[in-house]
Amino acid sequence: MARRVDVEQLIGPSEVAEILGLNNPGSISVYRRRYSTFPIPAVEKGRCVLWIRAEIEAWSSQRKRS
Repeated sequence: MARRVDVEQLIGPSEVAEILGLNNPGSISVYRRRYSTFPIPAVEKGRCVLWIRAEIEAWSSQRKRS
């Protein structure tokens, strides 16, 4: 069963890169391969990939504390 998501909380690669402090949204693919704990996209349909803002923010803050 698909999870329910507040569409207002969905963010694309540019916003994810900004939260993570990355200059290039393309770097997210490296993070996805490198970190097994990186949040799974809420939507992944072809080239459309969207994450939940709160999950990215939580992952980013956990990573900074480590």
